[in-house]
Amino acid sequence: MAAVAVAAACIFSVVSCSSDDGGSSDGSAADASGTKASGEAIKVGLFNPTKGPATQGGVTTGKDAALDYINNQIGGIGGRPVEIVDCGIDQTAPESTVSCANQFVEAGVVAAIDGYNAESASAVPILTSAGIPLVGQIPFNTSTGASAENRVYFGPPPAAFLVGFMQQLKAANKNSLTLANADLPQAHQVFDGLMKPLGAQLGIDVKSVYYPPTGPNFTSLATTLAEGNPAAAGLMTSQNDNVCTKLAQSLRSVNYEGTMFMAACTDFIDTMGAQAVGAQTYSPIWQPPAMDSAPEPAKANLGIAQKFIDEQGGTGGFYAYGTFATLADFAITLNNAKVTDFTGPNVLGALKAVTDYQSFIGPKLNCGKPTTPNCTTEMLLFDVVAEKKTEPATGGFITPLPAALQRIPGAY
Repeated sequence: MAAVAVAAACIFSVVSCSSDDGGSSDGSAADASGTKASGEAIKVGLFNPTKGPATQGGVTTGKDAALDYINNQIGGIGGRPVEIVDCGIDQTAPESTVSCANQFVEAGVVAAIDGYNAESASAVPILTSAGIPLVGQIPFNTSTGASAENRVYFGPPPAAFLVGFMQQLKAANKNSLTLANADLPQAHQVFDGLMKPLGAQLGIDVKSVYYPPTGPNFTSLATTLAEGNPAAAGLMTSQNDNVCTKLAQSLRSVNYEGTMFMAACTDFIDTMGAQAVGAQTYSPIWQPPAMDSAPEPAKANLGIAQKFIDEQGGTGGFYAYGTFATLADFAITLNNAKVTDFTGPNVLGALKAVTDYQSFIGPKLNCGKPTTPNCTTEMLLFDVVAEKKTEPATGGFITPLPAALQRIPGAY
């Protein structure tokens, strides 16, 4: 379901935006010269979806870019460099997640980053027993998202995207919606456990379509989505931008006239140009196509993230920016807390204590609620308004209806 900043002057000019601990009290960057980390590395695990049919290459790009930024620009965490124990997982094989969790215990990591892993629940008992907190942006696994124990997510719960998107559909008098997702257990949980009840509550006719995890026949999928001419149709989530782009092109080719909803993807906006106008996407963070609409400090921090991500030359898109933001917020919040003894329980305590923190390229965060692992419920819904340009549908972040979120375990 998934998931963007300080004045650009902080990195491109002599203006200083840093604090004594290497990062400001909000998601600001270091000064132009940068501060390099040194000393013994702080090990952090990463569940990286690099294997199987549902890979997300942007996670690696975002991780590499964030490490460069954290270790060479803001002085690491407590002056020490961050070392990522990068473990590839297959989202269709929970045993790969279990294997990685055990590797993290052996490696002595102080936290494990959830790289948008649909099988993250498989790791929770192992990590909890070892006192290693699970940290991410969006819990793609509904079981993981249902409890606050030993986990912190800087973004909203998956239900927030559904509620926010669907309440805006209702506000626009659009009462029918058909969305596709890969035919994976988590996808069925999302549609059957979240989409249909929310649709009934809001008065929206919601339908689901599934395609093989290896990828759909895009023309066939587009034809099925367009049947009955629903007010909105597209993808609830996508394992990569290529799926979004091909489906959006196919929806145009079958002359679908409603609102194309392309999950958190952005590449289709560049690829399709004017043909993408009228589509919508969601996000927990600001992304490059909406740069002109982003407020400070998000606008400048987004420019910083874009610079470091572009320098990696790998897969970009939402997963790259989301991973970058997760690691940046992880480092900055621990610096703000002035953690010196880096153990799993100390890291978890510092993250749970975060209040009124302006995240790097997202909303303000308040973590530590006993009923949810998420630090916010706010999300962005973007309209593609011109060639290669988006704007937030409501001018900024949407606060999903609390009454709807309260129906979902762990969402509020």
